[in-house]
Amino acid sequence: MAQPATPLFRALVGVPVCLALLALVSASLLSLAPAASPAPPVRATGALLPLLVTRGKAPAAALLARDETGTRYAQAGEGVSGADHFRAGSITKTFIATVVLQLATERRLSLSDTVEQHLPGLVRGAGNDGRALTLRSLLTHTSGLYDFTARTRGIVPVTPLQAVRIALTHPPAAHGSHVYSNTNYVLLGLVIERVTGRSYAAEAERRIIAPLGLTGTSFPGSRTSLPAPHGRAYTSDGTDVTELDPRVAGAAGELVTTLADLDRFYAALLGGRLLPPHRLREMLDTRAAHGSYGMGLFPSKLPCGTVVWGHNGRIAGSYVRSAATVGGRRVLTFRVNTTAIADLGLEPRLLAAEFCPRSL
Repeated sequence: MAQPATPLFRALVGVPVCLALLALVSASLLSLAPAASPAPPVRATGALLPLLVTRGKAPAAALLARDETGTRYAQAGEGVSGADHFRAGSITKTFIATVVLQLATERRLSLSDTVEQHLPGLVRGAGNDGRALTLRSLLTHTSGLYDFTARTRGIVPVTPLQAVRIALTHPPAAHGSHVYSNTNYVLLGLVIERVTGRSYAAEAERRIIAPLGLTGTSFPGSRTSLPAPHGRAYTSDGTDVTELDPRVAGAAGELVTTLADLDRFYAALLGGRLLPPHRLREMLDTRAAHGSYGMGLFPSKLPCGTVVWGHNGRIAGSYVRSAATVGGRRVLTFRVNTTAIADLGLEPRLLAAEFCPRSL
């Protein structure tokens, strides 16, 4: 776009000789000036976000993206803000997996340890046997353990032991198959407590939340209210579930956080600030889960060939998705204040709009 004319330029209009001289001077100056920096790539995430409301049937949506050019925030609908606290559901699993891998780095446990070694006698029944299950199989969802939330529907508060007992009334899936189960991470929460003498929440606070300055992130335990500020949360049928007992998910999905904190966490994790290189590589290794899941993270290959890593989270009244590039230089988190997005095709479109190069 042309720059608006200056008063000096307007004064010279109609004086051809002066214009010619001005053009010559301008050309000389431009030849000496450094080249302008290229404009940042155009992102369509802000334009796509309203579709989460109109087609995704969410009351409201918000996103926060970070890269080398800065931070971008967008929202659609009423009732959310960039500073809101919200429930992050299964994004909790990335925090739990990070703590377990830190403990493995410290040699306080091994991923090859059996569940039985840390929780003797707990996993027995209906063909399930903790002596045959490793911590690695819990992290990668290849243990075959039944998902207790299939029975509780994610709305019945239970203790960790109650969650495990529910799972153990069902036979396991085929050994080595990848079957996503919240029971795996409830057990990992118990392992963290057994190894450290502190709860998984206390360990995550000490190892991740405090060092990274995630001031909006917490493990609420049984507290049903959200910290201020926060909006309202709704199920898919419009029921208000802002007040919720987090024990419906426990170590598999208890976390409360903010957009900015999740961006900071995933940028730090993928940037190598929380794990040494060999442990981060192990976290991103998807071979055990046949390419679909690492340890508390899963990959998404976008149409342009870029692969991003992160997790999603669904809990009553909230759906969240975080993704980042390896190295952590680009990261995006978006959320809606309802349980699910009606149009499942919108999520990959948002990721592609953010992480795939676009021409100006």
